Amino acid sequence: MIHTIDLNFQGHSGTIAAFLVETSAGPVLVESGPATTLEALEAGVQKLGFALTDVQHVFLTHIHFDHAGAAWRFAEHGATIHVHPFGQSHLADPEVLWKSAKRVFGDAMEQLWGEMRKISPSQIHACEHEETIRVGETEFTSLHTPGHAKHHIAWQCGDDALFAGDVAGVSLAGGPVQPPCPPPDIDIKAWADSIEYLQECTAETIYLTHFGAISEKESHLAALSECLDDWHHWMAERLDGSEPADLVASFAEYVKSQLRLAGLSGEALGNYEVANPTQMSVYGLARYLNQRSTA
Repeated sequence: MIHTIDLNFQGHSGTIAAFLVETSAGPVLVESGPATTLEALEAGVQKLGFALTDVQHVFLTHIHFDHAGAAWRFAEHGATIHVHPFGQSHLADPEVLWKSAKRVFGDAMEQLWGEMRKISPSQIHACEHEETIRVGETEFTSLHTPGHAKHHIAWQCGDDALFAGDVAGVSLAGGPVQPPCPPPDIDIKAWADSIEYLQECTAETIYLTHFGAISEKESHLAALSECLDDWHHWMAERLDGSEPADLVASFAEYVKSQLRLAGLSGEALGNYEVANPTQMSVYGLARYLNQRSTA
């Protein structure tokens, strides 16, 4: 059985989730969320009849703070943390990861994410592509799906469930899907390939960290691909001769206009900005385009 735990990030419900999977060998977590939401995570785990110390396996889709920031808490009581090989060293020593994120979030780092402690390498399992890990009678298969980040894994659980992290986008409360495009290593071509790969996998129910279960996989991923192309072209048409900082306000308004056309307003608009900050995508898309131009 799969349970969605709302981490109530910064007081906003329905923006960041962790997932508890009940197995015959005990509870497993997919995503840990950031350290600032540990209290909400613990309350959610306890409500399901478990303690944090019962969790001996944490499956991370990638190492960004909103997905992996609190993984150290579970490692402290002996859990194994499963992650992409490119993310292994950053969990063992998150200093470089912290400095990279600070370029985007500045002085808000502590307030948003809290601390991220080192994890002993002996408790980090680097997962190869299509490697299957069995916990009790439940199988988790690692699907390397770069694009949002080179260290991204979508985890297939059994035949039907797919924990897709950010490679399947952000969709809140039934709203439209958006691609989160943070620096430093988004790759539009790799992302398109990953979307095609996920379309072909057997799992039909997608579980989004931002936020919840999506049953219409084919149409959801098609809409994500369309939005990714749209945002990519919007930025490409305006970046030449402009600094990314000069485009943040106009891109934010463009994104809001798309959400308004989909019928969203008020708090729903704000929640999208919390889950997928437009400034982050401006800098990520600009970096991607500038690197391609230089190459």
